[in-house]
Amino acid sequence: MDRKVKDRDRPIGAKISAKHQVTIPIRAMASAGLRTGDRVRAEAQGRGRVLLTREDDPVERYAGALTGAYRRGELEELRDDWD
Repeated sequence: MDRKVKDRDRPIGAKISAKHQVTIPIRAMASAGLRTGDRVRAEAQGRGRVLLTREDDPVERYAGALTGAYRRGELEELRDDWD
């Protein structure tokens, strides 16, 4: 049986549903570095063009920012004082 192989370099279309939803093709998601669950902002970029941009996650952005601000064990001591 002869199977057709899709051309991986050609753009893949998507259809807008009645609820204004669009499924983003997996290759486009992977190339953009987007993952399931990411929040994106949609901005109109002229007629027929919409730009999706990942929203920043403030927890991810600042995680580890205070590394080294406390001596080892100091936070545990402070937490023990709360109890």
